[in-house]
Formats: sequence, C-alpha cells, structure tokens
Amino acid sequence: MRKTALNSVYELAQKNKQVVFIGSDLGPGVLDEMKINMPNKFYMEGVSEQHIIGMSAGLALEGFIPYVNTIATFLTRRCFEQIAMDLCLHDLPVRLIANGGGLVYAPLGPTHLATEDFGILKTLPNITIIAPCDALEMKELMKCTIDWPHPIYIRLGKGGDKIISNSKTNFKIGKAIIMKKPEEGLFITTGVMAQIAAEACNILKNEGIQCGLMHMHTVKPLDQDSLLKWIPKVKAIVSVEEHFRTGGLGSSILEFLNDKMNDTFINFHRIGIPDYYTKNYGSQKSLLETAGISPKSLALEMKLRLKKINV
Repeated sequence: MRKTALNSVYELAQKNKQVVFIGSDLGPGVLDEMKINMPNKFYMEGVSEQHIIGMSAGLALEGFIPYVNTIATFLTRRCFEQIAMDLCLHDLPVRLIANGGGLVYAPLGPTHLATEDFGILKTLPNITIIAPCDALEMKELMKCTIDWPHPIYIRLGKGGDKIISNSKTNFKIGKAIIMKKPEEGLFITTGVMAQIAAEACNILKNEGIQCGLMHMHTVKPLDQDSLLKWIPKVKAIVSVEEHFRTGGLGSSILEFLNDKMNDTFINFHRIGIPDYYTKNYGSQKSLLETAGISPKSLALEMKLRLKKINV
C-alpha cells in the first residue's frame, strides 16, 4: 500500500507541475526514479517532522501541492501544532501520507503505534482523513487527492493486503462503499479492518446470517447520507477500527446518531483498541487478536447483537 501511494505521487507529479514530494529521513530507495528525473520536485529532509510541515505550508502558499511522507506517530503526535496552525488554519492543500497506521509497527512497541491518530486530527477544522483498505483503493483515492482543496491525512497499512476492492467502483473522497449489501446486520469499517470484517461476513453467511459491510475509507468528513440510508434497514450495527475506541470512527458514528437519529433506538456497538497502551510486542495480527479484533470475534459480536446466540 505504501509503495502504491508513493508511486502515485510520482505519477501525479508527471501530470501536474504543482506536485512536490517531501520525505522525512525515509531511508534509501524511496522514490529513486522521481529523485533522479524530477530533482526539483523531490525533497528528503532529516528527522525534522515539525519543520517539514511548515515547509509544506510555505510551498502550498506559493501554489504547490505538497505530498509529505513519514511515520504516522511522528506526523500526528509531534506535529499537531504545525498541522493545526500551518495547514488547517489556512486550509492548505497539503497531503500527509502516514506510514504505519494503527498497529503496523507492532514490533517497535507503543511509541510507534498510531492508535490515536484519527482522534488527534478529527478535532481540527478543514482536515480530511482517509484510510484505504487495500492497494487498489489507495491508487484510486490518490487520484482524487490532486483536486481536493483541503489538507488530507492519508493513513497507510502495512502493505501486501488482499485486494478486496472492486475496480469498477466510483471512488470518491467522503463517499462510503457498500462492499456487501446490508440485510440483518451491518459492519462499518475503515482502513484494513474492512478485510477482517469481510471474513466475518463470510463466517456469518456460512451460519445462515446475512450481514453487510459498509467501508468508510473517509473518516472525516463522515458520509452521513449513507448512514441515514442504511442504518434504519438493519437490526444491528458494529463499527470496527484499528484505533482506540475513543475518538475514532465509532465515536464519530455515535455523534452522528445523537445529532441526527437520537429519537430512534439504534443497536450499535464499537470495536476498537482498548483504552490503554499495550505492553506487548509482536505482530500486527497478534496485537489485533489481543484487542479482540479478528474475524471470529467480529462474527461473535454480531451474533450477540442480533440475539442469534445466548450470552
């Protein structure tokens, strides 16, 4: 997914002279072809993340479209003030490409786990937050970023994920995708959690339970029209995200339900990372399973919500 995102920057730069790339100490081999062929559009700064946000803001004020790439935790926690004051306050078209979203850097421990990035950035006006589920969707959404007039945060998964997107889909920033039509229940996901929820849907299908999957690659702005259309048609909804349960996609849906549907009972449950820093190291999959995020656990939660099994 990361390779697809960065290759897309190079492709966009070949078509639009305003596109520039700014990296932060990403090591050898990153966009070598762009570095050689477009040296005036390629900048590799040192370990100075706050500086590159200010630098990208200056370039955007001069009419450029900067694509900034570094590790998600450093890009969000370390650069919050610069993102707020330099990018969002001025509503500049800077694209922040964040490596290692969620639990990708599980072997490095809690210092490198971007499990609060949505919550950090959602509070800022003008920011757009997207988290594609696979490389195909990443490629299509990167095409959409060129004309988007606001700052964008693009969360990357680890890469190598199964392609579950449909190439015929009309991908649009801010527009959810119905991957499986909702019937009895509905999973609402973002990022690579769509992969796990799709497997959960198959488990449920084998048990005679028809469950849908709404993939929200855009966390902000939330696709309220899709929520209004599909939520009343199902008996239970479960949101799934690789983020703390507080402040993420599930919290946004709760706010939406309160604002738009608070006179209607909605059987809604959030699945995400528990509200504490992990003490474990290992693989992304192992940390997800420790947090209760797996196809089997998702299927079980949906059956509980649908009252298909006894507690």
